[in-house]
Amino acid sequence: MKLTKRALLAAVATLPLMAGSAWAEGLISIIVNDPANPYWFTEGEVAKATAEELGYEAAVAAHKGDTNTESTLIDTAITNQAKAIILGPANADGSIGAVKKAVDAGIPVFIVNAEINESGLAKAQLVSNNAQGAALGAMAWVEAIGGEGSFVELFGAPSDNNAQTRSNGFETVLSQYPDLDKKAQEVANWDRTQGYTKMQSMLQANPDVKGVISGNDEMALGAIAALKEAGKLDGMVVGGFDGSPDSVDAVKAGELTYTVLQPVAIFAEEAVRQADHFINTGELKVAEEKQLFDCMLIDASSADKYTGPFTLSQ
Repeated sequence: MKLTKRALLAAVATLPLMAGSAWAEGLISIIVNDPANPYWFTEGEVAKATAEELGYEAAVAAHKGDTNTESTLIDTAITNQAKAIILGPANADGSIGAVKKAVDAGIPVFIVNAEINESGLAKAQLVSNNAQGAALGAMAWVEAIGGEGSFVELFGAPSDNNAQTRSNGFETVLSQYPDLDKKAQEVANWDRTQGYTKMQSMLQANPDVKGVISGNDEMALGAIAALKEAGKLDGMVVGGFDGSPDSVDAVKAGELTYTVLQPVAIFAEEAVRQADHFINTGELKVAEEKQLFDCMLIDASSADKYTGPFTLSQ
C-alpha cells in the first residue's frame, strides 16, 4: 500500500525507537526536530536511507524541540544499545545533558543541523555554514530591493544558535547600506503559522515596508500568505532560508525572491557515514568536530536546477 505524504509524515513523527533484542544489533538511532517541516523530514529520511544502505537497522524519532522528549529518546536509544546516535539537537544548551548521557553509555553521538554549546562531547557536529548562507542571501536581498527602503525581519527559535547566526549575517551585510531601515524584528520560531501572524502585526504597524528577510522558509512562506491577504505582495522583496520544495515553488511563482539552500541532504548522509567509520574503526573519519557545509542561492535563474528536496545541481 502506498502511503500519502501526509500519512508518511505522521508515521515518521510518531515512530518509536522500539526496545528489544531485535533492535540491539546494528541500530543507528536518528533523532530529528519535527518531520512535519520538510527540512527535518529530509534530514531524517536521508540519514535512515544511508544507515540502511550500510547494513544497519535505522529508527527515526522526533523531539519537536522539547528537551524532555529528547532526553527520553536518548534513554531509549541507550536501552536499545544503539551503535550510534544521529541527533538534531532541541536546544543549544538544553541538549548537552542528553548528549552526555549517551556518551557516558558508550554511544557515539553525531550532531546535525544545529550545534550544542559544548565541544568535546559529540564526535562531530555537521551543520550548514549559516554565516556564509546568511551573507549570500542578504546580498541577493539588497540587490533585489535596490539598497534602500524599510523592511522587517522574521527571527527563528532563540534556543537554536542558527537563528542568531543568520540574523547576525543579515545585519553584517544590511548595515552597510544606510538607506535601509529595519522597522521591526519578530520571533516566529521557524514556524509558518507564526510567520503569518507576526507578519500581520508588523504590517499593521508598518504598512509601507518594502521587504521581508526571514531566517527560514517556513516563516517566509507565512509572511507571503499575510502579504497576499493584505494585497501587498506585489513588488515586495521576500527572502527565505532552507531551500525547501515549497519555497522553490514560490520562487518559480515570483512570490519569494530567493531562498538559501542548506545542504541537509549532504550532511545528513555524511553524518551517518562518519558514524559508520567510527563504529568500524574506532577512529574519526574527519578530525574536526565542527564541520561547516556551504549554502547555495536559489533564485529565478537557478530554480530549475533544483532536482530533489534540498538538492541543487551544479
